Amino acid sequence: MGNNTAGEVITCKAAVAWGPGQPLVMEEILVDPPQKMEVRIKVLFTSICHTDLSAWKGENESQRAYPRIFGHEASGIVESIGEGVTDLKEGDHVVPIFNGECGECEYCRCERTNMCRDYGVNPMKKAMVADGGCRFRTKETGEPIFHFLNTSTFSEFTVVESACVVKVDPGFPLEKMAMLSCGVSTGVGAAWNTADVKAGSTVAIFGLGSVGLAVAAGARARGALKIIGVDINPAKFVKAQELGITDCINPKGIETASHEEIKRLTGGGGVDYSFECTGNSAVLREAFLSTHLGWGLTVLLGVHPGPKMLPLHPMELFNGQQITGSVFGGFKGKTHLPSFAEDCMRGAVNLEEFISHELPFEKINEAFQLLQGGESLRCLMHL
Repeated sequence: MGNNTAGEVITCKAAVAWGPGQPLVMEEILVDPPQKMEVRIKVLFTSICHTDLSAWKGENESQRAYPRIFGHEASGIVESIGEGVTDLKEGDHVVPIFNGECGECEYCRCERTNMCRDYGVNPMKKAMVADGGCRFRTKETGEPIFHFLNTSTFSEFTVVESACVVKVDPGFPLEKMAMLSCGVSTGVGAAWNTADVKAGSTVAIFGLGSVGLAVAAGARARGALKIIGVDINPAKFVKAQELGITDCINPKGIETASHEEIKRLTGGGGVDYSFECTGNSAVLREAFLSTHLGWGLTVLLGVHPGPKMLPLHPMELFNGQQITGSVFGGFKGKTHLPSFAEDCMRGAVNLEEFISHELPFEKINEAFQLLQGGESLRCLMHL
């Protein structure tokens, strides 16, 4: 990529959200140069996650900010870098990540977490750390356009803090690398890092969207013996079985509770690991009850927007079952993602299986409808 645009304001197309639930508007915007410790990326591929969907709907009023550029799953090429950036350069193939890693704060230095003090996942954040400003502006009036989840990938060019950019092998196909920005890393990492699924174990997954099926792929790669998928949309079961699910349960199609059916399928004891990927507290309780007394582990992956507390009695934890959360699959982005990409390219996880649809960027509203209707896993958009 030529460096003729470095330091210049770039005019490009972006899908701008002007209000909750309103169709995204494809329009020309201005993208400012990267400031200190920032990177400007030419986005080549982006896709839509359920987090984009819920944010677009404005389900959590406290997180609303408009106009805004959503999107946090993508891949592209570094167009230019700001002052102080030393680990990236123009032309690098990169993946932006919503859960950054500065490498210097107490969180990044701690092996027990993948949080980052300043660049971790923060749905309230809508501007850049360096100066509190936005790097996107409307072309007509210069009005600021807010950022989203550290990334804002629904734009031909985006500016991202360098802590939230991961360099990948230039020999790896960028259309597949986009899958590592969120869903696949979150699900596979939950199985590998958070739960550390063992060979021969039993697993239950509640919610068979992209994250749930990534959990299945991760559990399958680890040699899980039985992987039970639970979803109220039986249309998802064919794809689920392709990705490693051995048994499927539709809660609406059985007379007993899901956890009772799971215990029946596991000989009465329950599963070693359960994963809740729906953001529904009633489902979380079913996931917890489906695990084996004494050692069962429930991993919470779904985003729970409401004020409801955990649906557990404290004494239930005395039975030996545990519950924990997982963000970005426990991966430290810059430290772990390059090697995870290599694992995927070697066949541990088939990233292509998660791309169910492909559309040009201009048809982003169609892609939203595919996801909202439960018809797609990931719709890859070409910019």
